[in-house]
Amino acid sequence: MDVNGQRAVTARDWDARVARLTEKMPASLAKALAWLREPSRRIVRIAAALLFILGGVFSILPVLGLWMLPVGLALLSEDIPGLKVPLERSARWIVATWERVTARFRRRGPGA
Repeated sequence: MDVNGQRAVTARDWDARVARLTEKMPASLAKALAWLREPSRRIVRIAAALLFILGGVFSILPVLGLWMLPVGLALLSEDIPGLKVPLERSARWIVATWERVTARFRRRGPGA
């Protein structure tokens, strides 16, 4: 348990989140991700991750965007396990924030 009385976040939580998201992807994209996540693809995965992160840094340019930064970090977490817990915490924060915001809009009702 952590300080808030909730179960501690682990690297397995991140792996489970990635697995759930992969199940929701189109088959071709899921197949590409599975190929990229294979241990033998480490060099390709790290290169792709660094390119995504670089693209996220230059998000002011067309086509590139801030969305590339978390994708690059997620890919890099396959090879740097220490990134998994912070990424899972960030994902939980984003989900909780999104739920609070959408709940607030639902309470307001249409046209409010």
